[in-house]
Amino acid sequence: MFIDNTLIKDIRTPFYYYDTKTLRTTLRAATAALADEQHLHLHYAVKANARKELLGIIAKAGLGADCVSGGEIQAAIDAGFAPEDIVFAGVGKADWEIALATDAGIGCFNVESIPELEVIEAIAAEKDKRVDIAFRVNPNIDAHTLAKITTGLSENKFGIAAEELLPAVKKAAEMQHVRFTGLHFHIGSSILDLATFIPLCERINELQDRLEAEGFSCMSINVGGGLGTHYEDPDVHPIPDFIGYVDIFRKYLRLRPGQQLHFELGRSIVAQCGSMIAKVLYVKRGKQKNFLVLDAGFTDLIRPAFYNAHHLIENLSSKDTETETYDVVGPICESSDVFQQNVVLPRCKRGDLIAFRTAGAYGEIMASRYNLRELPGSLVV
Repeated sequence: MFIDNTLIKDIRTPFYYYDTKTLRTTLRAATAALADEQHLHLHYAVKANARKELLGIIAKAGLGADCVSGGEIQAAIDAGFAPEDIVFAGVGKADWEIALATDAGIGCFNVESIPELEVIEAIAAEKDKRVDIAFRVNPNIDAHTLAKITTGLSENKFGIAAEELLPAVKKAAEMQHVRFTGLHFHIGSSILDLATFIPLCERINELQDRLEAEGFSCMSINVGGGLGTHYEDPDVHPIPDFIGYVDIFRKYLRLRPGQQLHFELGRSIVAQCGSMIAKVLYVKRGKQKNFLVLDAGFTDLIRPAFYNAHHLIENLSSKDTETETYDVVGPICESSDVFQQNVVLPRCKRGDLIAFRTAGAYGEIMASRYNLRELPGSLVV
């Protein structure tokens, strides 16, 4: 991604820089992977980045929206997503959120527990409406990714256990204001080994066979998202392997005639188009290490501190041919406010602009005001 220094040199740091050309290129690659097959549907996971300018571009590209809060549902509708292309997931849906989604006429609720099913039935009954629901099933599959972004193990809070699925479907069938339409899954995030999704396909095949043996069928299967992006080499691997990802499900998932298949991608859509730009406050030389102290901290980009995540760090200002090794840190009054240790960069000085690449997903959206810091700004190019 090319960052135009002439556009950013006078902007107050830290801020997020979004390249909409990169976003559009990524969207074209993602939609092309579906090969115009009418039974394949792509939804964008709004939680990855809800900046309205980006949401508008994604909506115009024809994607649906995967939302996990009432605020995300409203943002998606405001950005131009069709309500019938919105799905509402999340383990803790509040009554007002369920009411908002019902009034908006969203496409589907991804239900995560029997108590939630009962509340949705009650709220829909109050409004004299019938809503479509899918059950999110916890497949107990290890995604072999970071523990904090693994969602498909039995120890995780998400979804209902496979052995509880049939009783849940039977209960839904007895209700008047919900209609069971399908199954929803999500095993984790930042997955680059596409073979990880093969056991998911096999588990879905087994569950469908069980349901059909009891007389129940699904109109749709939602396999969630999870496709990763290359944080180490964003210029070498600018586009995630959307074709390989979709092909795994084409090959291993036994769809029934007329059945619809839904994907919910977030990180792989927006990560590449965003960078966080910070400024060097001080070069602090210690006895054993050099510290590059920035005006950005984990309040602006929490992924390194929270997930031990890696971002490629670049000095946009330095022309120095000599390099030095730094621990790149922020100003937050916490020892965990460290972006990365032992980073080799061109010799840095006060005022240099530093870019954290591939920060378009789970960057600005997760910013906080801890230490009463201002939220980071943004520039959409």
